[in-house]
Amino acid sequence: MANSKIGIIVSTNRKDAFSAKVGQYYAKAIENKGIETEILNLANLPEDFAFSALYHNSGKNEAFNEFQKKIDSYQKIVFIVPEYNGSYPGILKTFIDGLRHPDSLAHKKICLVGLSAGVLGNAVGLSHLSDVLSYLNANILGLRIKLGMADKNFIDGEITNETYKNFIAKQIEYFLAF
Repeated sequence: MANSKIGIIVSTNRKDAFSAKVGQYYAKAIENKGIETEILNLANLPEDFAFSALYHNSGKNEAFNEFQKKIDSYQKIVFIVPEYNGSYPGILKTFIDGLRHPDSLAHKKICLVGLSAGVLGNAVGLSHLSDVLSYLNANILGLRIKLGMADKNFIDGEITNETYKNFIAKQIEYFLAF
């Protein structure tokens, strides 16, 4: 693999999002295995990218083009996906729509992590996102983490629920071998 760096996408544009803390946890866990990571936080997208980088403006927003270059450089990507209205954040869909079509995510290996304040850990949103990623020919790891009641199971940068901790370790192991 030319570039073994794994991209970790914080899939919300909310400033200081809880998802960013979970992204940091994944980065640390992966880096402890000797693999370099890079966090791509959608909170850092250009504010007007939906108008200045999509459709007839594709390729014209230099700040968004930097995101595209990073996506192009990854062979593997972890999506940290908070639940928004029973699905995934609209900013994530707009981001995906803004990427070069049809090859930006084709054949990339994808790992999905859902989180929510409720008990389902964004299971429905991960299903919706899986459909979109499959349409784009991405390869999605079967083991998806659904971190329910995230605020109670993730405290001070650590997973406090042993079951979640074990599943996350297994997911990372599988993803690195994927």
